[in-house]
Amino acid sequence: MRRYVLRRLGQIVITLYLYLTLVFFILEAIPGDVSQIYIQNPLLTKEVREQLIRDLGLDKPIHERYFTYLGNFFMGRWGTSFSHDRPVWDIILERLPRTALLFLTATVISFYLGFVLGKLIAWRRGQLAEYASTITGITLFTVFTPMLALLLVWLFSLQLHLLPIANFLDENKWQLVSLRAETIFNYMLLTLGVVTMAGLALWWAAHRFIYQPWTRFFVLLGGFTGIFALTGYVWSAFGQCWPAFPKYGGQICNWQLALDILYHMVLPVLNVTLISFGGTMLLMRNSMLETIREDFVMAAKAKGLPDSRVRDQHAARNAMLPVVTSFVLSLALAIDGGIITETIFSWPGMGLTLLNAVQEKDMPLAVAALVFVGVFALIAHLVADVLYAYLDPRIRYD
Repeated sequence: MRRYVLRRLGQIVITLYLYLTLVFFILEAIPGDVSQIYIQNPLLTKEVREQLIRDLGLDKPIHERYFTYLGNFFMGRWGTSFSHDRPVWDIILERLPRTALLFLTATVISFYLGFVLGKLIAWRRGQLAEYASTITGITLFTVFTPMLALLLVWLFSLQLHLLPIANFLDENKWQLVSLRAETIFNYMLLTLGVVTMAGLALWWAAHRFIYQPWTRFFVLLGGFTGIFALTGYVWSAFGQCWPAFPKYGGQICNWQLALDILYHMVLPVLNVTLISFGGTMLLMRNSMLETIREDFVMAAKAKGLPDSRVRDQHAARNAMLPVVTSFVLSLALAIDGGIITETIFSWPGMGLTLLNAVQEKDMPLAVAALVFVGVFALIAHLVADVLYAYLDPRIRYD
């Protein structure tokens, strides 16, 4: 395994170099230059714009810019954003938590629901639930993303007035506090990670040691209720509070700001979850249908083991291999955000940042955003390969 990991790390370095080269030349091929951003400013003369181009190094030949670009990247000098006039790292550290919280939440929910439902409908093939779930999954998997997002906005925001249309916070509340939104996002990401790990440990223990479905259901229900209750108590007990207007009760606390973000997250999370859920469910169902025909599943049934144990510990564990790959890659791609989703819901994360950077030909910021998704995707492939060997004992890397 060690030799395999080292060999894959070498392949990752080569692939990363090719990816960086491709990103550079694609962005260079976009018409126009960054000086177009400032043309509308009447205070800038032609000489000033030409000096700006020289200061940014855009007057040099393309091969010199290419080698400078590679050297700066590997030295960690990602430069200053042309359009924001801020260091690229500052912009990424500001936008990354917003995208991570939104898309990691949606990805975890959609893959868990898709895995469970896909496993169940494959095990009970031929029933009405399978046909209804399959049709629903195909519809969600093939739906036009902007149409679904706009439909959700029309229904829940414009017609029912239940959820906000866009943005990620209520500015009337946040202007009362001297706290950056990224601080709350970081706290929420940490909470999401702890809750997810605790939930996975509880789920694994319940499926490992409890074989009766209803007993396992109530244990999981009680366990998750306790986890969420403890999380709410920690936020309410240790959250800092700020003076506020009387309509907010005279003060506003960090947990109320976190709830405000969650309130604005509902629509984009619902949009991403519905689309991802359909593909995961269909993938798990097809993989499960192939696995239940294998000899080891038949042997487990012949031993007289309970159906739930055969389904969960024998069939589902092997059927989940392609689902695990899809899940790990989705986590990596979630870091860069969904451009369509973030644009429609005005969620200022990495996806919207990448779109604006490409439109304005902001090379340092566009490269940073694209490289993030590339690096995470390469690492995700390695993690998926290692997980394969853990989930399926038949797989060995020499």
